[in-house]
Amino acid sequence: MNTQVLGISIDHVPCLEAWSKSLGEINYPLLSDFWPHGKVAIRYGVLRPQGDAERAIFILDRQGIIRYIDIHDIDHQPENGVLLDELRRIDPQAAATEPPEPKSESLPSGGIVLYCSQWCPDCKRARVWLDARGLAYTEVDVSGRSGAAAQVRSWADGKLVTPTFDIDGTIVVNMDEARLEQLLG
Repeated sequence: MNTQVLGISIDHVPCLEAWSKSLGEINYPLLSDFWPHGKVAIRYGVLRPQGDAERAIFILDRQGIIRYIDIHDIDHQPENGVLLDELRRIDPQAAATEPPEPKSESLPSGGIVLYCSQWCPDCKRARVWLDARGLAYTEVDVSGRSGAAAQVRSWADGKLVTPTFDIDGTIVVNMDEARLEQLLG
């Protein structure tokens, strides 16, 4: 939809590079607001008094006017659908030229299926937990696999909760170690 995504952080460039690699690489430019510290974050009103920045999304139109602001918890990833709807609202002409939705692919079943996201600390903990027990599992990225986020929402009362486990058809929402121990012994 004729849109450019930019990531801006108050961290220095080597930190941003390491973070990007830890997520399996980011496919959009990451910019450092390190020096002078937080100058961009200050201008957008998201630099906290302790020196770090809020997690925020700003959508600017072609004239550079802010049309959408979302400031949220550091561990919360906003829904892509909400952002796409905002982009469509801001620029209906660009929305009219967007490509059709990709065909939904079937999701894995049987055994242990871990629905997760790369950025989620509990998902990282889930991988370590499963690996430490030598349990084989199939990982599904809810942000990169068509239909995965909708499937998780159907199991989690409309919320996108990660990690979510499908263990031979038994669903465990979140990193509930007691329930996982009970099911996987």
